[in-house]
Amino acid sequence: MTLQLNPFIMLDGNAQEAISFYEVALNAKVLFKQTVGEGPQNPDAPLSAEEKGRVAHSVLKVGDSDLFVSDLFPGQALQRGNQITICITTDELAKSQAFYDSLQLGGQVLMPLSETYFSPAYGMVTDKFGVTFQIFTKKR
Repeated sequence: MTLQLNPFIMLDGNAQEAISFYEVALNAKVLFKQTVGEGPQNPDAPLSAEEKGRVAHSVLKVGDSDLFVSDLFPGQALQRGNQITICITTDELAKSQAFYDSLQLGGQVLMPLSETYFSPAYGMVTDKFGVTFQIFTKKR
């Protein structure tokens, strides 16, 4: 089983600027970056060019650590507790489900754990202490 906890910085339209800044300030190396426009599109909810240009996900290598940086999805708003989250990454569906079930007790589900185009099980929960966790299951 693989299990990682990664800091995940969520920004509101300036993730690319932050990535460029961290490349210099932290000597970060971009391992992966995808914009919203590079992902699947919903023809019933077309996005503007600006929205398509938002960073959907990026992985920066800083020393031996991975730092995730993205923009909020169009329509989401920054609020207390969601600018920096902790991404729990595992390669086991059962483990992802167990983390999701445990963290939501006394907390709030922001996104139900479900299959997405990038993960067989992904969800977001703010726990009872106000800490937001993203549960991400790697594809096998």
